[in-house]
Order: sequence, then C-alpha cells, then structure tokens
Amino acid sequence: MKSVGEVMAIGRTFEEAIQKGIRMIGQGMHGFTGNRDIYFSDVEKELAEPTDMRIFSIAQALDEGISIDRIYELTKIDRWFLYKLQNIIEIKNHLSQYKTIEEIPRDILLEAKESGFSDFQIARHVLKANAEDMNRALLRVRAFRKALGIKPYVKQIDTLAAEYPAVTNYLYLTYSGSEHDITFEDDGMSVIVLGSGAYRIGSSVEFDWCSVNAINTIRREGYRSVMINYNPETVSTDYDMCDRLYFDELSFERVMDIIELEYPLGVIVSMGGQIPNNLAMRLHLANVRVLGTSPLSIDRAEDRHKFSFMLDSLGVDQPRWKELSSIDDIIEFTNKIGFPVLVRPSYVLSGSAMNVVSNANELTHFLDLATKVSKQHPVVVSEFIENAKEVEIDAVACQGEIIAYAINEHVEFAGVHSGDATMVFPPQKLYFETVRRIKRISRQIAKELNISGPFNIQFLAKDNEIKVIECNLRASRSMPFVSKVLKVNLIDLATKVMLDIPVEKPHKSLFDLDYVGVKAPQFSFSRLAKADPVLGVDMASTGEVGCLGEDFYEAILKAMFSVGYRIPQKGILLSTGPAKSKAELLTAIKTLSNKGYKLYATRGTHQFLANAGIETEVAYWPDENNSPNTVELIRTGKVDMVINIPKNLSQSELNNDYLIRRSAVDYNIPLLTNSRLANAFIMAFCKLKEEDIVIKSWDEYK
Repeated sequence: MKSVGEVMAIGRTFEEAIQKGIRMIGQGMHGFTGNRDIYFSDVEKELAEPTDMRIFSIAQALDEGISIDRIYELTKIDRWFLYKLQNIIEIKNHLSQYKTIEEIPRDILLEAKESGFSDFQIARHVLKANAEDMNRALLRVRAFRKALGIKPYVKQIDTLAAEYPAVTNYLYLTYSGSEHDITFEDDGMSVIVLGSGAYRIGSSVEFDWCSVNAINTIRREGYRSVMINYNPETVSTDYDMCDRLYFDELSFERVMDIIELEYPLGVIVSMGGQIPNNLAMRLHLANVRVLGTSPLSIDRAEDRHKFSFMLDSLGVDQPRWKELSSIDDIIEFTNKIGFPVLVRPSYVLSGSAMNVVSNANELTHFLDLATKVSKQHPVVVSEFIENAKEVEIDAVACQGEIIAYAINEHVEFAGVHSGDATMVFPPQKLYFETVRRIKRISRQIAKELNISGPFNIQFLAKDNEIKVIECNLRASRSMPFVSKVLKVNLIDLATKVMLDIPVEKPHKSLFDLDYVGVKAPQFSFSRLAKADPVLGVDMASTGEVGCLGEDFYEAILKAMFSVGYRIPQKGILLSTGPAKSKAELLTAIKTLSNKGYKLYATRGTHQFLANAGIETEVAYWPDENNSPNTVELIRTGKVDMVINIPKNLSQSELNNDYLIRRSAVDYNIPLLTNSRLANAFIMAFCKLKEEDIVIKSWDEYK
C-alpha cells in the first residue's frame, strides 16, 4: 500500500460518483474529462502498466477510439465499468458540438449533470474558456441551468435497506432526484464549516481536529453545525458529530449549492487547511458571508506579491524578493543576490512546487513547475537564507488584536518544510529579544490584516535579526500540538471570535510551562521504492507524534522513539557533509566516542575527526571496491544508525549519498539527514538511558 488517504464520492449513477471522486482527490482534475496537460505518448503501455494516472489513460484511449475489448485486454477492468466511462466520453462529445451555453437543450444539460459533469467541465467543453475567463464562464453555466430549473437535490444514504425510513445524517447532493429528503430551516442559525478533504501529504488529521473542535463549539453555543467533507476516515464525517453532514465536494459549485439551500449565518473557511481557504475570495465575490477574517485579508496574505508588498509598507523585514514577470528579470535578480533562491507559488499547501534552487539550469525548470501549480496567482522568487533558525507563532486574534498565542521553534534550520520539521514548544533556545520582536511583528500584521480567527506566521531568526517568511490566515497544522501542550484550545477560542462571542484572554503563557513538548514527523520512505529520504521545502512526512517531557532531552527522546528511532547498540556510520555540519556535530561525536561507540566515517569525515583527536574507521563510498564499504556495513548490520548529511550537488556526492540513505531505509536502519536533529538526538540518548524516561499521563504535566 502506498496511498495516504481516500475519498468517498456518492451519486445515483456510477458516472456521477466517479467524476465526483476524481475531483475530490485534489490533484487539480476536473472529472473524467476536461483535464488539460495530460497526454500519454504510448497510451497502451499506460493502460497495461498501472499508475495513479491510469484512469486518465482510459479517457485518452476512449477519446482515440480504442475499443472497449482492447482496453479490457490491457487493463482487465470489468467491461461494465468501461462502458460506463464510455458514456461520459459520449456526453462530452455531444456537449462539444454546441458553441454557446444557451444552445444546449435542457435534456442534454440535465443528462450531463446527472452524469457528474461540473459547471466547470461544461464551460470548458462548450465555451472552450481559457483559465483567465473560466470563472465567468462557469458562472454563466450556473445561471443558465438554474434558470432552466436544473438544481441538485439533497438525499440521505439509506442505511436501513429500505425497511424503515432512513434518518441517518449522511447527506449528498445529486441531480437524479425530484425532491429533497430533508427540510431546511431558514432561520439563519446554521453555521457551515468546510472540511479538509482527503488525507494526503500536507493535509491530514490535524485539520480535521480543527474542524471537529469548531463544530463542537458551534453546537455548544446553540447554533446548528453543518459540515461539508468527503473523507470517510475522519471524525468530522461521523454521523453524530454535527447537525448536518454533507458527504460532498468542497468545490465552489457544490458549496454554493449547499449555501443556497441552508441559508446559513455564515461559512467558516479557516479550519480545513488550503482547500477551503482557496474558496474564500470566490465565496466573497458571490456575496457569501465568510465568518472571521475578511477574504480580502486572506487574499493579501496568500498572494505572494501582495503580502511581500504589505510587509515592505509596514517596515517589516523579509528575505529579498521579486515577482516572476519574465525569466530574464528573475535571472538578473538572482545574479544580484546570488544562489540559492527559493521559488514560491501562491495559494498552495505543504510547499507544492516550492523549491530551493542552486543554479540557473534548475531555475527555469522550477519556475515552469511553479507557474503550472499557481496559474492565476503570482510566483515569487526570494533570497534563501542559509543557517537561519525557523520560528513559528500560532495565534488567535479578534478584530486585529492578538488574544492568545504560542511561539515554537524548529530543531532544524530553515529549508526543511514546517510539516517535516521537529518542533519544540515552548522554545528552548530563543533569545528573549527574539521572542519580543516576534510578538511585536505579529501584532503589526494582525492589526494590518484585521485578523479575527486563527493564524500562523513563520519567521527566520539569524544573528538576532527577524524576517517574515509567510502568514496563513487559517488554522495551521501545528495548532492541535500547541493547544495540547499549552492546554488552551486555540480553535475553541477562534470559533467563538468568529461567532462574535466575547472571549477572555487565557492566563497561561508559554513562559509558565514547567515541561516541554516536541512534535516529530513520521515518514513512509520505506513504502516508496527508490525515493530519496532527504528533506527539503516540499513536505514529505505522512504523520507526526507529539510527546511531553520534563526537559528538552526527555521530550525529544520520547518523540524520536515514537517515530521508530532506537538507541544504537553496535556501530554508527558518519558522513557529515559540509564543514559547517562537521563542526556542528563535533561535540556530539566526541560524546559518542567517549561512550565507547564503534564509529565508521567516510573519508572526509574521518580526516576531520582525526584532526580533532577522535578515532574512526574509514568506510568507503558505495561506488568504491574497497572494504568496509558503507552499503556493506548497512547490509550486514554492523551499524545500527546512519548519519548522512548531504554535502553538495556534484554527481558523485549525489549518487553516493543517495545510495547510503536509501540502503539505510531499505534495511530499516535509523537514518538522520539533518545535523541539528542528529546533534539533539545524540546528546539526548547520551544524557539519558531508556529507564530514565518518566512515563506520565497528559494531565499530570502541570
């Protein structure tokens, strides 16, 4: 198994359900048809050798006239499914014959909607609209079908096999109906919360925790809670968690359909991560009341250009930046500030298409990738500051005034995505002056954006200088963690603020805690054959743990054990990368040597440690024939920990480092690829034995 999440699409026809499901996966697809930039040069090979894109190879094959029997031979997918998919292609071909929306006969339009075609797909097939005009085009489709009386109906899933009337809270919308299964209260007491969709890298149960806490607060305060989400694995889609549960798409079209039926007090977009956040401006332009921070402020924070311009106007420091206007401009900019630089698209989660670029050849490739991900919003190239500490603030504000906050620090230097970083709260190694400046800048930004609700700001701290990287006007993935460590539910506070319910400032602050929390990432590299287990600005972890300890070393030891690390008993293989990493790890390696560990080191590391008076045995690179070879040491189990810090981008370094890292993962040997995390873990297990760890329940930490 390789998937990290799933969706549940419900319809009255297979065609409707499969098209909904394809849209729900969140890969930017619009259904079985209407997708651009997908073409297979050898479609039969793609059919015969399954990948995650196989469904689209079937669409291409049917489009090209390949027979059902031939597709069946290559895929062994039951012909029933293939005939149903062919129906979708035939409806698409029928729609494509019309030039305007008004030409489409009502029965053809209704058949398309019953077969799961979205307004977007119809606009693309009929109006051939490009990306810039698409929003206007799909609104034209929406207005036309509504004028014809083509509207979806709300249906309940019958969980009682038609023996008794169904009363279950599993609702979905379909065009294959003639009446609603439920009645609607037009009393303005409903609050709609948009969920987080499928679990995937970058968006997982942390956002569901936020959504569930929001609907709990909504119910406690006497409002009717309405949840829209399509993930069958989550707590938010349990039938008894809210008053109305819509198992349906988190698309503009479907959310508007539900809003028009429910007449809610408002919609909360700040709990489900990036999917609902990306709908904020479109809902605002459709005159929907978005609760909490204004969508105009959300746009100022999400749009890289607007946000960078705002920071400049506030006099808040940030890495030097330039918006992509032409490749020549960007190359001139990089010549001025030098490499590395960071390519950052707008309106994305988990660092999608965000890349640290080290040379001009990489730059054009990654700029092209970023513009594909962020088609309607600017791509910004900014200076990448090396060896800087990354610090985050999670906070709740009310009309621009911060009422609760939590500041945490990353163990790793900036350059590791915040979702992959090892996080410490309260911060253990920040100057008071740094904390003071972070609070002051956060207050400035909260006031300027008039924030009402949850938000997160990420900072770089180096030599006591503070620079802002980004600001998200929504719940962050670290909010559940800091809420549990601080024992103050930030989401409960944020929801009350958004409902205009008065809240008191919590009395607790991060300086009052006598214990430490560490959040560590869980990776699934062992499931992904040949993937390079090295971290960057694009998120890779599939889970996380949070642990509490009496001090930093106990907390980090618990966290590292929880994600599968062990205290080494045999030998340790060291390949410590550039000079700075070597120097950073020197004290920790000296401690290992004093503890009597057998140390193997690649040549450069061996020489450096010999100069420092530390004895190691040389381990030869994977591409050398000498023994002991690094990969051989891993394979034969002579080492039970590998520290491999990437050094530079030369071909031999890349190949050899990759082979060492991949071998460690394949033979289940604990691997550390970051010098600061390696340093912290080594110092922790050298200071504490396993039996020294105190086991206490959460409520015993006061």
